[in-house]
Amino acid sequence: MLIPLFSNSQQKKRQPNIVIILTDDEGYHDVSYYGTPDIRTPNIDQLCKDGIRFDNFHANSSVCSPSRASLLTGRYPEMVGVPGLIRNIPEDNFGYLTPGVQLLPDLLKKVSYKTAIIGKWNLGLESPNLPNEKGFDYFHGWLDDMMEDYWKHLRNGKNFLRENEKEIHAEGHVTDLFTNWAVDYVNQQKKNEQPFFLYLAYTAPHAPIQPTPEFLARVKDRQPQISDKRAKLVALIEQMDDGVGKVIKSLKENKLYENTVIVFVSDNGGQLEMGANNGPLRDGKGSMYEGGLKIPAFIEWPNHIQPGSQSNEKLVLMDIYPTLAEIAGVNINHKIDGVTFLPILKDSKTQLAPRPLFFIRREGFGFGGKTSNAVVNGNMKLLQTNPFQPLEMYDLSKDPLEQQNLMDAKTGQLKTLNQLLMKQIQKGGSVPWQKPETTH
Repeated sequence: MLIPLFSNSQQKKRQPNIVIILTDDEGYHDVSYYGTPDIRTPNIDQLCKDGIRFDNFHANSSVCSPSRASLLTGRYPEMVGVPGLIRNIPEDNFGYLTPGVQLLPDLLKKVSYKTAIIGKWNLGLESPNLPNEKGFDYFHGWLDDMMEDYWKHLRNGKNFLRENEKEIHAEGHVTDLFTNWAVDYVNQQKKNEQPFFLYLAYTAPHAPIQPTPEFLARVKDRQPQISDKRAKLVALIEQMDDGVGKVIKSLKENKLYENTVIVFVSDNGGQLEMGANNGPLRDGKGSMYEGGLKIPAFIEWPNHIQPGSQSNEKLVLMDIYPTLAEIAGVNINHKIDGVTFLPILKDSKTQLAPRPLFFIRREGFGFGGKTSNAVVNGNMKLLQTNPFQPLEMYDLSKDPLEQQNLMDAKTGQLKTLNQLLMKQIQKGGSVPWQKPETTH
């Protein structure tokens, strides 16, 4: 029998701890709980089995920064100034987190949560958009987008490893470093009476694909016929899974696990060039097709969620913000775009009110600084995966793999979808996505 949610009088005393595990570019089927034959993720699988699995969960964008912005603000990324990737080279930067936006950790602090981010930030490299200025009491991780080497920890020759605002140097594979730092943080929480929020944002399995030799050898010994490219990606994911297991073990050893909500999601679809497996979905990271947007996702909360439950409700990363706020018992008194799906955690068969969903990516390189966009309304999807290519339209109920473009069919849905998308683009145009120029 499941324990009912806390009443208001009980809330402060029994608030649950919250852990978000965010992976980087993990493909929709790059977990073994979907039966993917060449990968083993037993720790992730067990968490999923003990909670509720979401089979129709999407990132708000097909790349890192915008999705992270939505996860932590509950808003569409363009509405908080992050339609594209935040990078340390100005000419390659396509986002600037709007100062003053209230992130999830800052919201949770209103109801006495201790807050920490271990791992990748990617939402700002300088004040006022550093983690410690956005509600995190503690930051131990990486400021920028990607590392060029999992052991050297550099990007464009610069070190972006930090402990709070102090630059640090650390030896070892960064996946293991993040795991160890998360375990250290959990171990410290046993002494605290306050609930905690831990945002564990791995860089794995983002390129470059560099697992440790131990995990790579394990995969190749098990599957001699596997390609080198796929073997490396599988090994890196399995190394990360091992880290997830260590974090869960520390929660259990410190008697914190039973009162902890664990959210597991990826920031976008897997990168096909790196050997990712997005199941049968079309395309991958960077794309507005389902393979770029649909992600592995589940939530585990002992004694509150029916183990082994599953939902096919259409959800996005920005919905996590209001859901966790409701669980923590904190009111949201500002504009957000996400909706709570707490009713689904109580009853997996629950359906939310229909709503259109929008997806965006602004990029340089071959995109010329323009955006690629998509809108899903009901079963119908309108997309432009590259700003220099024509619009495409699909009926996801009949064509989930997006093979039959309906643009020439002149269905009545096209006008509705186009109007919805244009309105969203106009709204996004009201928010600056570059740092204001300093006047002298």
